[in-house]
Amino acid sequence: MVSGCLGSKTTPEPNPKVPEVLVDYSRSGGIAGFNDRLVIFDNGIALVSSKTTNSEVDLNQTDIDNIIILFNQAQFSQMEGNYSARAGSVDLIKYSISYENKTVNTEDTAIPPSLKPVIAELNRIVGMAGLNEPPSLMAANLPH
Repeated sequence: MVSGCLGSKTTPEPNPKVPEVLVDYSRSGGIAGFNDRLVIFDNGIALVSSKTTNSEVDLNQTDIDNIIILFNQAQFSQMEGNYSARAGSVDLIKYSISYENKTVNTEDTAIPPSLKPVIAELNRIVGMAGLNEPPSLMAANLPH
């Protein structure tokens, strides 16, 4: 009698859920010439890119929950789409933040106070990939 080892038939795994974009953030300009982008997926993977680097950062559920809390506290869904600095301002860093089908664009000196903690947290995550934080926001985050 010949017996073969054909293995057992396994039920294929259902298609895994495709991660969805939670946050799409970019910052550009300034004296340093920033051109950074951060895309955070709902599964905790964060992709960071700059003019010279592409990195991946793994966020835990606490990080994701904190991001959601910050957006809710900022009342992001009720914000205007654009916050611009006064004409003639130069070397400002421009920010674009997309969250839950809404995009808000702003720049240094025009950032709504409720949005500053969001930008600080997103910059912290960009920093986890080894990229620098814009100097204007570092000063804005100092205790008063």
